[in-house]
Amino acid sequence: MLAHRGLALEAPENTLLAFVAAIGIGATHIETDVHASSDGVAVVAHDPDLTRVAGSSATVRELPFAVLQKIDLGHGQVFCSLAEALDAFPETRFNIDIKSADAIAPTVAAILDARATDRVLVTSFSENRRRGAVRRLPGVATSASSLRFAAALAGGKTGLTPLLRRALRGIDAVQVPERYSGVTIVTERMIRQLHSAKVEVHVWTVNDAPAMHRLLDLGVDGIVTDRADIALGVLTARAQ
Repeated sequence: MLAHRGLALEAPENTLLAFVAAIGIGATHIETDVHASSDGVAVVAHDPDLTRVAGSSATVRELPFAVLQKIDLGHGQVFCSLAEALDAFPETRFNIDIKSADAIAPTVAAILDARATDRVLVTSFSENRRRGAVRRLPGVATSASSLRFAAALAGGKTGLTPLLRRALRGIDAVQVPERYSGVTIVTERMIRQLHSAKVEVHVWTVNDAPAMHRLLDLGVDGIVTDRADIALGVLTARAQ
């Protein structure tokens, strides 16, 4: 189970408090996102701008980190850096989605400084961003970009398993929605094909228990969820 932006039932998403909330109920994996500030700090934030989380039209990349640290996100929380998050939770595994090209270098630096290469998975919808980070982090886990997964999906749907395996060479996981644009992506057959390529299947964003049970019954390896509390209840029930 990957706690999507922490547990944001009361705490603002992607803040230290949201991460504390998720870890406090037993989550061991956090899914988060990174942009870069104007002075080159890897900032934990999903959106490029502050409209949704702070009611401001400013963007993360326009502001220095010292300013972002003073913006009230609610419940006494402010933007945190990736370095702060990795340092605050040294036993936690982080799934890091790099949201912008200028965030590659500071994300890599934060991971290396924290000696966290063995407990992070680095990903991006962009293959250029994903590859740019991974090549500077030898041995780091990574999931497929949109481009790589599209090629793998085409191979899987047409029965061309060699194409699927070639598309996912060097990839540790795919992280996908169950359905996209009317196409069912996560099927028992596709999961078998991905597993045959030694690739894990993580499905996002799943927030209700019946869907979690159904996907786990299909054989998925991970669930990305806003409701870590519900997911942990499901996992506990299944372990009994």
